[in-house]
Amino acid sequence: MKFGVIVFPGSNCDHDSYHAAITATGQQATMLWHDSHNLENCDAIVVPGGFAYGDYLRTGAIARFAPIMQEVSKFAASGGLVIGICNGFQILCEAGLLPGALMRNAGLKYICKFVNVRVDNADTPFTNACRPGEVLTIPIGHMEGNYFCDEATLAELRRDNRIVFRYATASGNVTPEANPNGSLDNIAGVCSPGRNVLGKMPHPERSAEKELGCIEGFKVFQSLVGAMATK
Repeated sequence: MKFGVIVFPGSNCDHDSYHAAITATGQQATMLWHDSHNLENCDAIVVPGGFAYGDYLRTGAIARFAPIMQEVSKFAASGGLVIGICNGFQILCEAGLLPGALMRNAGLKYICKFVNVRVDNADTPFTNACRPGEVLTIPIGHMEGNYFCDEATLAELRRDNRIVFRYATASGNVTPEANPNGSLDNIAGVCSPGRNVLGKMPHPERSAEKELGCIEGFKVFQSLVGAMATK
């Protein structure tokens, strides 16, 4: 399997994602420059965290126009696996590959800490190595992680079981206190109708090795490898 990690000007989690894809899974990975039109025959695309193009206009608003995103959109439309992490989630929403938007955190402060996220859908290419309802401890690091969508979209996400991760307590209870940023319905990650595109705010690449103090993010990469093995 070959991972492709996009590099935008301002990305700061691209090398983390590249390293995690190789070290955590033993698979191949390559960097994909933002102005390229070539996905280099990758099997899964990672849109990493950071501050693409400085986020000067709005998070992800400029990155969505990058040439590489045209190819990512085509890849996703053909069923290709795409995961957007943190800023990558914001970019996927701006590009229309996922519904909703990420707004400023409710407390209007940058948050960087470990959080608990409950796996609400283990039947996706990104969570098949998890148990339904399993709680993963994964770090966040964002200023705009407050997920929002309109009522009709939320109803659709719930009906189609497309809310993949929710912020929760260590015991798996979804509570206001467990919500670090004010996200609607404690949403930490959602997927596309075809379940081949995922956006999530917590950083699995920062929790995929024991040296980082947590290895539960490894399951996201492990799931992707498993999904490709069954194709």
